[in-house]
Parts: sequence; C-alpha cells; structure tokens
Amino acid sequence: MVGAPGPAVLHRLSTMNDEICITEKTARGGGDAGTIVPMHTLTPDPDADRDHALARRAVAGAIADPFFAEALFDALPDVVFFVKDAQGRYVVVNQTLVQRCGQRHKSALLGRSADQLFRAPFGQSFLAQDLAVLAGGNAIEDQLELHLYPSRDPGWCLTRKTALRDAAGRIVGLTGISRDLAMADKKNPAYRKVAAAVNLIQEGYGEPLPLAALARTAHMSVAQIERYFLRIFQLTPRQLIIKTRVEAASRLLAGDASVAQIAQACGYGDHSAFTRQFKAITGFTPSQFRQL
Repeated sequence: MVGAPGPAVLHRLSTMNDEICITEKTARGGGDAGTIVPMHTLTPDPDADRDHALARRAVAGAIADPFFAEALFDALPDVVFFVKDAQGRYVVVNQTLVQRCGQRHKSALLGRSADQLFRAPFGQSFLAQDLAVLAGGNAIEDQLELHLYPSRDPGWCLTRKTALRDAAGRIVGLTGISRDLAMADKKNPAYRKVAAAVNLIQEGYGEPLPLAALARTAHMSVAQIERYFLRIFQLTPRQLIIKTRVEAASRLLAGDASVAQIAQACGYGDHSAFTRQFKAITGFTPSQFRQL
C-alpha cells in the first residue's frame, strides 16, 4: 500500500500498464507540478524483454504496409513528415508537407529531392543535411530551423532526421519530421518566473547571456530553468537565445546597417560565427537573406 500523499494535493487517479498511479501537484516551492508517482517499481525482466523483441519482430513481419504511419501524420497539421530513399528523394510525405510546398497532391513531391522542391539556397541546404545523414553521420535531433516554404509561409520548426537501415545495417534511406513551435504554455505554474528570464533575453540579446544569469533572474537553479524552458517553450534556453537573435538580425537586414554591425548588435562578437549560425538556422547567409 502507498501512504497518504502528505503535503501533496491529490488531483487525479489514473491507470498505466495495469498499475495504479497517483498524479499529484507538489506543494514544495520549485517542485515539479503534475508528477506521476507509480505505486510499484517494476524491475527489469530479461525473459519479458526477449518475448517483447520476438513479438515486435512478428508484428513487423506481418504488416503489409511499412509506411502505415503516413495516414496518422496526415492528420497532424503542425508536423511535416517524410521518408526518403538513399539518394534523398521523397518516397513518403504527409499532407502537411504537400500543402506547405504549395501543391495539391503528394505525387508532385514523390521522386524529387529537396533541391528540386525548395528555392535556393534552402533546397541545397536541406539536401546537404540529408546526404550527411545518409552518409552515416549523426542523426539530427531537434535542430531549430526557420523554414520558408514555396507557398511563402515562414515558420519556426524543430527538425529531426534519422537514417533507415536494412537487416544487415546498411543505410537505405532516412525519415524525419519538422514540427512547428507551439505557443508558450502560459498555464504552467512556473510561467511567470520563467517569463522574467525570457524578458532578459528579449531585452539583452545583444549582450552575453550566460545560463546562470537567466537562472538567477528566474530565481531557479540551472537545471530547473532548462527543464521549464523545454516544458513551456519546447526550446532550451540556448535555442531561445538563438531564435531571438536571428529574428532581430532578420529585421535589421531590411535596413542599411552592414552585416558586421548587425552581428555586433545581435550579440555576436565574431562576424563569421554570426554568418555560420544564421545560415544554419535560415538556410541563407545574411547577405542572401537581405536580397529576398
């Protein structure tokens, strides 16, 4: 039996994997709200793990269509989903990607590579990213990117790409998603404290912004502020700093200031570092972006 929750406020009972769990809001200052507390700790079972692996292979072998998830991703308007072959050509896309490419049918994308669908230098940047993954490079995990689709709709995304391998371990393609950044979760109980750190970023993006300074502003530890940034903004503090600086630079590039001046104003002491990061995020160098 589990004892009374003590100072925690019980607010929901749920069942998970045949185990009763208690969801509680902790009353301690700085504690995590909505913590799931299992009533029993499950110990690893090698036999069960082996049975699961066999069952997993059996289901995989019985599935007629390996791309069964396509229909599920078609229902997600804020997620772009794709599968590409070993040459980086689309073999599966969801309807969201079709719409953002300004097309009506998936057939308009299939068999094409990114450089054939997206304007330069976006297409070349996406293709280079694909080829690096296909060559055996590391998977891309939650890379912050500013996308400008052929439909002219810009948007901030977090992109993930990973290689697909055959039974012998050879890379045969890749799959990935780009999910739109959601609105901040203002209902999170820590939002007001974290908002103070966000204000510091928005007002001081031209200055060095060490994580410890953001944590002090929010009256949190470094670990806490990193955790709450992910929960509330779906971004790390560093990603939000980069996003704020790139947005500011994008606005300044519409004016007459030099790229070096803009780099300095946006917190980059090194002009070349600014150019590299700006291109990594937008697909354009600052000079190219200025010509759009």
